[in-house]
Amino acid sequence: MTLIDRPAYLEKLIRQKDKDIIKVITGVRRCGKSVLLFDIFYRYLLECGIDDSHIIKINLENKENESLRNADSLYRHILEKITDDPSDQKYYVMIDEIQYVDGFEDLVNSLKNRKCDVYITGSNSKLLSKDISTALRGRSIEIHVFTLSFREYYSYVGGDKRDALNQYLLYGGFPYAATEPDPSDKIDYLKMLGNTIAVKDIIERHNIRNEDAFIAVYDFVCSAIGSVISPKKISDTLKSNGHKTISPETVGNYMTYLCDSFLFRKVCRYDVRGRQYLKTLYKFYASDIGLRNAELNFRQIEPTHALENIIYIELVRRGYMVDIGKNNDKEIDFVASDTKNTYYIQSAYSITDPAKKEQEIRSFRHLDDGYKKIIITMDDDPFTHIGNGYKKINILDFLLDEKSLETI
Repeated sequence: MTLIDRPAYLEKLIRQKDKDIIKVITGVRRCGKSVLLFDIFYRYLLECGIDDSHIIKINLENKENESLRNADSLYRHILEKITDDPSDQKYYVMIDEIQYVDGFEDLVNSLKNRKCDVYITGSNSKLLSKDISTALRGRSIEIHVFTLSFREYYSYVGGDKRDALNQYLLYGGFPYAATEPDPSDKIDYLKMLGNTIAVKDIIERHNIRNEDAFIAVYDFVCSAIGSVISPKKISDTLKSNGHKTISPETVGNYMTYLCDSFLFRKVCRYDVRGRQYLKTLYKFYASDIGLRNAELNFRQIEPTHALENIIYIELVRRGYMVDIGKNNDKEIDFVASDTKNTYYIQSAYSITDPAKKEQEIRSFRHLDDGYKKIIITMDDDPFTHIGNGYKKINILDFLLDEKSLETI
């Protein structure tokens, strides 16, 4: 497989190197965590003059390391590679897919206390639970790895930007899929990966007996990206479509599992005028649009929803806190905030039609707080002001310039 550099993530690791804190690298399976740690960061350490014998790499997903999925066995294995010479240089310990080890928290704490700089990866958000954070004594930091952004993807594939975007909207940003030139190979890979995550990371991990019910919920959430849904709504819909009764509670559990495995992100609704979060109904977005498309056999591509999905993921990737906005009876696709700015954002495939343009602008009406109001579209024209302080930017300019929201 061709190695795609991830400079932004490497920089994050470099900033945390040698700090007295455990680096927890998370992300959906096959997003590039292992390559980032075992190849890109490993290469950087060697270039810094770190001796290879002081870099300990363990991939717990490999069959030959199955015996190390026990905390005591793993600890002994690592200690055998570490000398007690106080003048010896630091060791860099990298453990991939740490969720295979029950009670790993004491293990990594002990390593941190033995002149080790510890890096662990995992494909499940339970790594970040309050209990684990407490067990790590508040001495951990998360570095979340996404699949390739369009900017990263385009830097690899090159060519016509619009063609590249269309491929990205179809097949997403998993690094291996990006390097496969044949569409059928991309599809086979994405289907295999989706099945692996569903079966290995969710069905087996949570001992789900009714696999058909879980897959039905998974498919429903895939088909409903960008729509307001609830466990009860899904339960009622599946029942009306002939599935055996699946309780809202069970549906809710399944949706939690999907998010825990980083397949989806749950997004809250925020009343921008009342300045409070709404307690009912949420939206879900796929962590990678290609994986979602593959699960639905590429039958429901829905360009409008795919566009909305990649805008949401890009906003989160850039560090914004993102909610869905409610403005009286109108909905704002995204309210994106960081420590400096807040943006109201609409996603629209095209607003060349005056009626569609008016529909999108209507969601911004009566918001007089001075925050930028932006419509992101697939239209080819460049950035424009469209009156009353509203701005329009095309999707390519948004995706390829990480400062695009700040500079328009």
